[in-house]
Amino acid sequence: MERKTRIYFDMDGTLADLYAVNDWLQMLRSEDATPYEQAKPMLNFSLLARLIHKAEQCGFDFGIISWGSKCASAEYDREVELTKRDWLAQHLPSVEFAEIVVVPYGTPKAECVEFPTGILFDDEPQNRDNWEGFAFSETDILEILKAIARGEL
Repeated sequence: MERKTRIYFDMDGTLADLYAVNDWLQMLRSEDATPYEQAKPMLNFSLLARLIHKAEQCGFDFGIISWGSKCASAEYDREVELTKRDWLAQHLPSVEFAEIVVVPYGTPKAECVEFPTGILFDDEPQNRDNWEGFAFSETDILEILKAIARGEL
């Protein structure tokens, strides 16, 4: 089936509850990637995976567009990217993402992906405002994917 559009997820604060990890900010400032490993999923990932697979049957595919840590070295950014990829493989093992992009903090996300007119779920209002396609809050993920699975979008 021909792809209709790509749906992108941010990670920190959208899929992964990074900000609930104890001392997350201090660890990131000292270039410790542990909070990215310890972050818990922010929603029911069993349900999320099922909805992703249903959306794929409707012609959608999925990507990740996420920032690295603020004020990070290039080496730490690489470590963060690897840690985020591992986290996704651990928490959403049945999902094959068409694209996973982790860019330096503050980089405009629409400039870094294959389909900037796709759908974005992101907890940062500025990222949603600057996105070229449709952009939604992280709180809308399940409802929008349910609507896609029902063929309403």
